[in-house]
Amino acid sequence: MSGESASGANRRTLLKHLLIVAGMFGFGYLMVPIYDVLCDITGLNGKTGVISESDSRQLQVDEQREVVVEFVSVINAGGQWEFRPAQARMTVHPGKLYTTSYYAKNLSDSTVVGQAVPSVAPTVASKYFNKTECFCFSRQVFPADGDKDMPLTFVIDPELPRSVETVTLSYTFFDTGEQPDEQQSRNSAASAPLAATDSGDG
Repeated sequence: MSGESASGANRRTLLKHLLIVAGMFGFGYLMVPIYDVLCDITGLNGKTGVISESDSRQLQVDEQREVVVEFVSVINAGGQWEFRPAQARMTVHPGKLYTTSYYAKNLSDSTVVGQAVPSVAPTVASKYFNKTECFCFSRQVFPADGDKDMPLTFVIDPELPRSVETVTLSYTFFDTGEQPDEQQSRNSAASAPLAATDSGDG
């Protein structure tokens, strides 16, 4: 009788552990979309804005003012990536479009899907930092050992408070845990040699 009780207790313990593991996996998978929803609702974490290139051309360039933009890269815990900005900082004029890029490389031996999540500091600057093009707009497929130079085009709204002289743009790169479909894998593999050549020139 005691043996049956012990066996039942072991099964319950095993089931609890399996549920915890499944819950942790589910939370990790949903981390990025949950982040997006929370930021949209609360405005926390300094999410950047999006603007069309035609609208950005309507902004008045403030040639008399300079703002320093710092670029930071963060790799999510456990991620097998090389991830860095093309330049650490840039001095810009509000109202003017600028382009830079980030470099990412998959250090694992399998194809993975990456997602970049942006954050701006100070938080008050987030609604004045707008992008017309960004690799963070979509998930990125990387073959094993594949790399990419990923462009970022942005403009700082001239209405940025005068007290803000430095803006820090940080991207955290995640492995989404998704399995890319065959077409994505073929497209990524086909572009990998070109990406590697481009990054080598830089």
